[in-house]
Amino acid sequence: MTDSSLSASSAAQSEAFRLDGRHALVTGGASGIGEAAVRELARAGAFVWIADINVPAAEALASAVGSAEAIHLDVTSRESIASAVARIDKLDILVNNAGIGHVGSIETTEPEDFDRLLDVNIRAVYLVTRAFLPLLLAAGERHEAVGSIVNIASVAGLVGIKQRFAYCNTKGAIIAMTRQLAVEYPKTLRVNAICPGTVQTPFVEGYLEKFHKHNKEEMRAELRARQPVGRLGRPDEVASLVRYLAADEAGFVSGSLMTIDGGWTAA
Repeated sequence: MTDSSLSASSAAQSEAFRLDGRHALVTGGASGIGEAAVRELARAGAFVWIADINVPAAEALASAVGSAEAIHLDVTSRESIASAVARIDKLDILVNNAGIGHVGSIETTEPEDFDRLLDVNIRAVYLVTRAFLPLLLAAGERHEAVGSIVNIASVAGLVGIKQRFAYCNTKGAIIAMTRQLAVEYPKTLRVNAICPGTVQTPFVEGYLEKFHKHNKEEMRAELRARQPVGRLGRPDEVASLVRYLAADEAGFVSGSLMTIDGGWTAA
């Protein structure tokens, strides 16, 4: 090995927030914040399962990343979750990222819309976490550090947002779930939530296309303005926080809610 190779290897080993030897799974991992989290966790040395209903997109990402593998996962289906669990024999990090949005007040939110958000944004996180819990609890037997769950919540779970009745409800539930799990397994599992503001993702673009097709740029300007820094967040910025929370350096962090919202909740 050359001196330059030795130097590069030494630098990699001393880099902060390394996840070498860890196995992670990211739900909704083929796009947006999920995709950025997959790339960042793999860059930190982890092997990442890219769990998504869009298998071709997950496979393409896995090929690009290298230290990753696509796996079909419908987070609302117990059968699909069971099939995924059967393929995985070890897991250190679970990122519950998959979710959907909805626009409407309590008056305009139909029961079927409310039920759909409950199913995808809350019940699915319960089902996936419960199914992978034995593997996560066993992580501490392989490493000095315990398993880590990172839930992608939202500022919508911390503050009221007009026309987001169902969405605010579901993200508030994820925050409560995060705290409960953290106190239920204080020495065998770390559980934290990230609460992003509005991030530039396909999720947001889909929202603009569906609800503001004729005034996209006007609405985009409003989305920027409600965050004091005056811009939307980037998926890689959220992914960096995912990496930190999954790493050993965050060993004293559990039950925490990490806002990354351009100052929204501080204003």
